[in-house]
Amino acid sequence: MLQMEVVGVRVEMPTNQPIVLLKEAHGERYLPIWIGMTEATAIAMAQAEEPPPRPLTHDLFRDVLDALGVGLRTVNIVSLRDGIFFADLVFSNGVEVSARPSDSIALALRTGARIFASEEVVQEAGVTIPDDQEDEVEKFREFLDTISPEDFGRAG
Repeated sequence: MLQMEVVGVRVEMPTNQPIVLLKEAHGERYLPIWIGMTEATAIAMAQAEEPPPRPLTHDLFRDVLDALGVGLRTVNIVSLRDGIFFADLVFSNGVEVSARPSDSIALALRTGARIFASEEVVQEAGVTIPDDQEDEVEKFREFLDTISPEDFGRAG
């Protein structure tokens, strides 16, 4: 399993489909995952550390885990089948639950859990972007503006 970092959320044009972009923590590959608008908002709010006016579902889930004394240890993006990504939530009590990567990432950002992806998933759907520090942000924007869901498969 490869540790991943959340780069950010962006809306792919012209379809207005949200995408979350993950990057290998110790590598150069990126993993784009197409997600729903609700999950994109939840991820962006968690990254910006903006508390919502009322708790979102992911905030509620975090609070329930806290109340039960169970922590989210890791999020593992484990497979890609027919263009759909699959993830597992791994809890401190050893229980694993299958979940959509978008919900898993939103929850991980709220709990501080680490995010991992299998080597097979990153090999199949990952992309490499040249690492030029001066215009890295611009390259991200150009990259995200030119790809479509069909390039990597649909998300879940």
